[in-house]
Amino acid sequence: MTVIGIFLLCIWLLAFPAAIGELFIGVDKQAKKLPFRWMAGQICLWGGFQFLCVPLILTQKDFVYVTLLFTAYTGILLLLSAVAYLKRKKRPALHIVKDKGSGREKSELIAWGIFAVLLVFQLIQAVRMTYADGDDAYYVAVSSITENAGTMYRKLPYTGGTTELDARHGLAPFPIWIAFLAGISGIRTVSVAHVALPVALIAMTYGIFYLIGERLFAKRRRFLPVFLIFTELLVLFGDYSFYTMENFMIARSRQGKAALGSIVIPVLFLLLLLLLEKVQENEKISVSYWILLALSVTAACLCSTLGALLVAMLMGITAVCGAVCYRKWKLLAPTAFCCAPCVAFAVLYLML
Repeated sequence: MTVIGIFLLCIWLLAFPAAIGELFIGVDKQAKKLPFRWMAGQICLWGGFQFLCVPLILTQKDFVYVTLLFTAYTGILLLLSAVAYLKRKKRPALHIVKDKGSGREKSELIAWGIFAVLLVFQLIQAVRMTYADGDDAYYVAVSSITENAGTMYRKLPYTGGTTELDARHGLAPFPIWIAFLAGISGIRTVSVAHVALPVALIAMTYGIFYLIGERLFAKRRRFLPVFLIFTELLVLFGDYSFYTMENFMIARSRQGKAALGSIVIPVLFLLLLLLLEKVQENEKISVSYWILLALSVTAACLCSTLGALLVAMLMGITAVCGAVCYRKWKLLAPTAFCCAPCVAFAVLYLML
């Protein structure tokens, strides 16, 4: 059963997101790469989970409805991805001329090897040295109660006793997503939170940094592995405070706040960088880009209620700067539309 559970987790955390990323191939040339597809697919799943789960929590429905609806949602996305893939394959392939200077030097290959070794070391240490953080008494307990009792935010995680609906935490149901993974795989919630998620989410974090570095060093690609190595060193030696992003990324990756700081916000930086590049070059911005941006904003709300405020600030500042610097005032309307989930969940937070 354990082997089957691990296989199912690999499907839900790796295969399904990468396949769903096919829907966002039109975002940019970079979108055809596996790290982008994996990231985009996971963001799409997280955004959909937030939209499906929060109404069920507020109406005090059982966890089984979340499982059924989210499974159906994932199945629809996979079907749409398969259709998009078949349509793309029917199009005539363009002849790509390889750059004569694209050959990698020995020093660059060595740098990539160092990056890979440090990455594997971090993944092993994140699992081998896992510990019970103080917040686990609440968040992991919520996941365990949800999986076993079938209720969502209607039991006290510290005692297991029945209580009124905890709507405040219910607006950011990242622990419910962990409970879904545990229920669908048959592996205990604690094992999913402390073993499976660190491996998947830390690897995804470096995939996002790879995509960011690829844009920053587009003309000097030999510096890309060096950039990633320095990023790894900052993470390895970044535990100088209990509240650093590095601590959350390595030691507390099972918590929504860690996913917000390590994955969702870097994804937004990547997408906003891409947006400003396209505005500067007067390139057309596809509809799939705006959908992915809106889903990223929604994923931030899934991770933490504070994510709604932080993401709205980031989006607003970027949109205003882009509109003023490039005289593209039409940029404000779609960006504001993408921030609508933040506003909606913030209003719910104030009302509840």
